[in-house]
Amino acid sequence: MDPEIGEAFAELGLSPEASEREVKAAWRRLVSQWHPDRNTSAAAHARMQRINRAVEAIRRAGFTAPAAPPTGAGGDEDKRTTEPPARTIDRKVRLTLEEAAAGCTRVLRGRIVDACAACAGAGFRLPAEPCPRCQGAGTIRQRAWFAWVGVQTACDACLGSGQFRPPCAACSGSGRAPARRYQVGVRIPPGVRDGDLLHVAADQFRAGVLPGELNIRVALRPHEWLRLDRDGSVHCELPVDGFAWIANRPVDVPTLVGLQSLALQRGQLEYRLEGQGFPVERRGPRGDQWVTITPVFPPQMSTDQQILLDQLIATTSGPDAESTDPRLRAWQQALRRQRRR
Repeated sequence: MDPEIGEAFAELGLSPEASEREVKAAWRRLVSQWHPDRNTSAAAHARMQRINRAVEAIRRAGFTAPAAPPTGAGGDEDKRTTEPPARTIDRKVRLTLEEAAAGCTRVLRGRIVDACAACAGAGFRLPAEPCPRCQGAGTIRQRAWFAWVGVQTACDACLGSGQFRPPCAACSGSGRAPARRYQVGVRIPPGVRDGDLLHVAADQFRAGVLPGELNIRVALRPHEWLRLDRDGSVHCELPVDGFAWIANRPVDVPTLVGLQSLALQRGQLEYRLEGQGFPVERRGPRGDQWVTITPVFPPQMSTDQQILLDQLIATTSGPDAESTDPRLRAWQQALRRQRRR
């Protein structure tokens, strides 16, 4: 039980097993005692606020049951109970783009701190006992400087509550049981996106491994080269050697399944790798990957590079060279005719 709920029941002088009828009866009794219209003490207003907050917390949490059995009913089989909501553990899992695309198994480790069973998380014994100083009244009579006059003030021993709450011996007043560790393996399906919420029901774990359900929030780590789009396409922009691009040489490009050889085509800057992208839907077919290249040439040529370039130019533009490109061949012939004139 949530420690806040245990404190709410204790504020009403009830145990967490109290019925809805007992909660309402306790509220009416305390209101008649502490409402500022009836109680003029300085602690009445604060105490009334605590009472209302306690009732509201119990109502929101659905802990106003078990209800009392109907008239004439007998035996445990006629009692109606409302189970508290199942506990949910929230975790965040960071994945690479490759792990999210293919799916993976993650081992989650952590600690669980349950409410103390002896005091239902309240940190003190339930039910509360009447304050021994004010005898449960919540106020004490304080004498003034002249002995025959006194004023009612809030009891400083119980802060006006009228209840004495000895610390729970089992948890030393903390309201918590000793922490216990857990370790579970969780399968992440292929195609999860950044911000996705995965829910794992408690019955998918071995009994006793995890006391409740598991919510997993997915966070994708930024990739150095790859960018994911909504339609499942993956985009990659890479620099390549300009001479390799001219020579139609293959280069390695990153994909979601590792490096892949890509044959460059002189004059082409964008390439499509069909089916190499991200799943369009969870466990669905993959989109495509688009690779955009930027040919990179040296800003300054070395002497050896200049010699090699001159040799290359001579094979297509020298006086004895005949270019295979008809446009360049026609231009070279026109230049030779012009020089003869």
